[in-house]
Amino acid sequence: MQDNYVIIADDNCDLPYEFYSQNDIAMIKMPYCIDDNIYRAGDMPLSEFYKLIREGKRSTTMALNSEEIKTEMEKHLKDGKNVLYLAFSSGLSATYESGARAAGELSKEYPDRKIKAVDSLCASMGEGLFLFMAHRKKQEGASFDELVEWAENNRLNVAHYFTVDDLMHLHRGGRVSKTSAIAGSMLGIKPVLYVDNDGKLIPIGKVRGRKQALASLVDNMEKVVGGTKPDYFMISHADCADDAEYVAGLMKKRFGIKDCMINFIGPVVGSHTGVGTVALFMMAEHR
Repeated sequence: MQDNYVIIADDNCDLPYEFYSQNDIAMIKMPYCIDDNIYRAGDMPLSEFYKLIREGKRSTTMALNSEEIKTEMEKHLKDGKNVLYLAFSSGLSATYESGARAAGELSKEYPDRKIKAVDSLCASMGEGLFLFMAHRKKQEGASFDELVEWAENNRLNVAHYFTVDDLMHLHRGGRVSKTSAIAGSMLGIKPVLYVDNDGKLIPIGKVRGRKQALASLVDNMEKVVGGTKPDYFMISHADCADDAEYVAGLMKKRFGIKDCMINFIGPVVGSHTGVGTVALFMMAEHR
């Protein structure tokens, strides 16, 4: 008999908001700040958010604190449920640490409950794909303990590849020097990045031209998919839907996969990537 438990995630999964409600997944909204105003996901249309970024506004982010996570966890504990929190990568945020602290404190208050925070080591719809697959396992009847084991054993099989259109935005975020950003922009250089086994965003190459950069996402994914036979992939984008659709077409042709999900990069991740980022995610043999 399936355990009575709930999965909690944060909105850095960049999944459509209805996904959470339709699948009985609890979602904690992460904060971001523009002009000293604190926002949460859904407070502002994403089209408006990216319009502000295009106009040069700076958006900063902060980790969830343990009290926010405890509040969400405790709602479900009081309903008699066990709680599994799949957290944003510890390589990019202190949110997992807050979640682990919250789980530890609540375990003392609810000794008869199972409460666990798992570091996804994933970002954007990579975290979303991880959540999607975990939910699928739960629907198939996985117990709480079985799902925790699956999550810890499979998180490094979520491959992430990004390309960023705006090198100056990477410079402002401290990722590249101003000289490199200016020179690269003049030459049409587009960086390609991935999320490594520590959950950190790492540059792996540079490609000249936007179309070549988009195609390189698929090329890189082919290198790591190995003998796995994924039936699903996800693409997130920072207000460049046509480019996301272009990558989806390449993926379907290359891998013969029909099913995928495409969605916006949300405001928290988008604060760091800037406009024009496209990211590809799929289960693979390794990252």
